[in-house]
Amino acid sequence: MTRGWTVVGCAAAVLLGVTACSGAPHPDASPRRTTVSSAAAEPAPPAATDAVPAKLRAAVSRPEHDSVYFERGDPRIDALHYDLTLDWAPATRTLAGHEVLTLRATANAAHVQLDLTDALVVSRARVDGRPAGFEQAGDLLTVEGPFGAGTVYRIVLEYAGTPRPAATVSDRRDLDQVGFSISGDDQVTTLQEPVGAFTWYAANDQPSDKAFYDFTLRVPAPWVGVANGQLLSRGVNAGDTVTRWHLDQPGSSYLVALAFGPLTMTRAGDVDGVPITYWTPTGDAATLRRIAATPRLLAWVERRLGPYPFASLGILVPEYFPTGMETQTMISLSARFPAGLDMDAVLVHEIVHQWYGDEVTPSDWRDMWMNEGMAMYIQKVWEAERDGRTIERVIQELAPREAGFRRQFGPPGAYERRSFAQGNVYYGPAMMWDTLRRRVGDETFWRLVRTWPTVHRYGNASREDLVAWFNEQTGQDLTSFFQAWLMNEKDPPLE
Repeated sequence: MTRGWTVVGCAAAVLLGVTACSGAPHPDASPRRTTVSSAAAEPAPPAATDAVPAKLRAAVSRPEHDSVYFERGDPRIDALHYDLTLDWAPATRTLAGHEVLTLRATANAAHVQLDLTDALVVSRARVDGRPAGFEQAGDLLTVEGPFGAGTVYRIVLEYAGTPRPAATVSDRRDLDQVGFSISGDDQVTTLQEPVGAFTWYAANDQPSDKAFYDFTLRVPAPWVGVANGQLLSRGVNAGDTVTRWHLDQPGSSYLVALAFGPLTMTRAGDVDGVPITYWTPTGDAATLRRIAATPRLLAWVERRLGPYPFASLGILVPEYFPTGMETQTMISLSARFPAGLDMDAVLVHEIVHQWYGDEVTPSDWRDMWMNEGMAMYIQKVWEAERDGRTIERVIQELAPREAGFRRQFGPPGAYERRSFAQGNVYYGPAMMWDTLRRRVGDETFWRLVRTWPTVHRYGNASREDLVAWFNEQTGQDLTSFFQAWLMNEKDPPLE
């Protein structure tokens, strides 16, 4: 995620090296202190995949209760595929949804629970073609079973209503709400990090459950609906623009993109066979110029991290999006970033996330430093190279700010619940990675940075997985090194 300031005046503060946005810890939040283990976490029992269709087996996950935002998600289900047909009617601000959710039950249960706002009223539910009982209470949808462990089920839901965004869990001033957002002129954007998908479809809304996605989006022409992945078709039917999208690899719910509005597609060629497209406000030539470096920046990141891990890359710049977000294969950016913002640096940051965050995703929100720390570090490597400076000098300049972030928001591996995506998960881990580079040497370091996303390709990993793997690959016991950088109240000295 990018730090945005367009709406509230505090933007890209972390991303671009400005002192932190203010935000006091929530009175109900208490520090969570855990340790970094030298061995991988106890593995879960092998997932039963025999009943899973071959084309969906890449989406088999081991969902777990999130330790930070545990209100969302049900570990008894493993979502495999969401097929969403969404009709947006701006005149009435009504979203009508037809959802087909294919899931694998991970335990025997009389019912399953999905996250879905009560602003969207479910009118029908079916399980494997049979009518099913259901109940909505708050932001929870319960669908009656029974469900048997290891068995695959197909849940079909019909719902409609006027979605409303949810209050964010963060004290960041540029993130006052998440989920489905409707602008004054009825355009739609969505922002799901850390949770928010439940505001527009029934989801297992947690990072540890990845699934395939297909979208069919309908909105009155000339507006268009945009989502993740590859655009399969686009046409006009009875006065509506209808688009179909397919996400080629499994993604977590927070990495899903959706927008409805007056957007124009621009083809920007390809990089190593990966097609690049831009979706920008119609007639907004200035925004097109600001993102024109995307192909060159993708090529630069590929030289560091290897081949781009997905089939396509898009840049979505809806009129009212508040920040920058690494939505999988369709990076979401704000059209209202201030003119002085270093957009190339923002693009590098979000492109790196396609490897760190999207290809491999933390199993738990306690480990968002795994995403943000590496994206920030490689962004700083790019900035140093562009400006003709040493990365050592650039990293040294982060130290005073990092100390302030750590004092205010807690260690990056144990941040306060209300301090989601504050500077402590960006700066300290970036400094940690550069310290590790100096310790093991450039060749070893960049080989490991390039390889790590492929070890858990299109899946999830924990900090225990990462520490154990780096220990094994370097032949060093780095457990106390990671412990100090991630969990200490004060930042360790730079080596």
